[in-house]
Amino acid sequence: MKFAFIIDPIQGLDPGHDSSVALMEAAQSRGHQVWITQMSELRVAQGQAWATLQAVTLNPVSLQEGRWQVPSPWYHLGHPQELCLGEMDAVFMRKDPPVTIPYLYATYVLDALDPQRTLVLNSPQGLRSANEKMYALQFTGAIPETIVSARKASIIEFAQAQGQAVLKPLGGKAGEGILFLDPDDRNLNSLIEISTHQGQVPVMVQAYLPAAKEGDKRIIVLHGEPIGAVNRVPTGQEFRGNMAVGGRVEAVPLTDRDRDICAQLAPALRRDGLYFVGLDVIGGYLTEVNVTSPTGIREIDRLDGVCLGQQVMEWLEAFHPQGGPV
Repeated sequence: MKFAFIIDPIQGLDPGHDSSVALMEAAQSRGHQVWITQMSELRVAQGQAWATLQAVTLNPVSLQEGRWQVPSPWYHLGHPQELCLGEMDAVFMRKDPPVTIPYLYATYVLDALDPQRTLVLNSPQGLRSANEKMYALQFTGAIPETIVSARKASIIEFAQAQGQAVLKPLGGKAGEGILFLDPDDRNLNSLIEISTHQGQVPVMVQAYLPAAKEGDKRIIVLHGEPIGAVNRVPTGQEFRGNMAVGGRVEAVPLTDRDRDICAQLAPALRRDGLYFVGLDVIGGYLTEVNVTSPTGIREIDRLDGVCLGQQVMEWLEAFHPQGGPV
């Protein structure tokens, strides 16, 4: 099979951490062709989606003494080629957030692909409809007390009612812009004004979950089914567990509550073509649904002795609309 990965510039990726690299390695190990491109290289001509693509050959990382060892060089690129994306069996949309206007335009280009020939992970329509913060709101049995508002008075009232709260920009990534709200903080008004751009941009505000001190669990979900998890624990004075801000990772099992949350989301995820998703769960509550470029594969593989990339490829080979490997 032929797979195209829409990613950030490959030279900036960390092969010992990046889930896109893990997926590409797994595809290569199973004999599939792996190509890469960037959003700026996508276009539509004569009603078809095209891209400037480069074949990539990976020198896989290896696990030694509990750490990923990265060879140098770890990839080789072929010459750029102008190819119709419709020739690909699958296209992985793995550009890191935030979701910008160019990102949305890229999803419209991917709409030109025939879903009966080329599977797009995740679905362009699903990516547009699933804001990583707002998508969780429909699962009221899974989320903590939550509001979305640009109105300062409403946010302050919510924080006072909850005692403590967490404010999240709706378009943020990797923990950026997340604030801990204390009703007694003399900076509270200013924090809200800055975050909402003086009441013009809505934000998400959730009840603070004390269990966050024990970790923020990332659950990798494949076609509605959980396949692995990792716990991200805040370090030092930081209240966020995101790996991008220094969160420590540790092995963690999937609980009955985790599986219940996944079961609540599964029908919607499948309906919306959100095949590969990362759920964030704190203290048994769903806080985010990550759909753009969920990470965590390398950490789960290292801690649990598994290979989630292989599981994804096995699923894709069986699920592909052409009926398996071609």
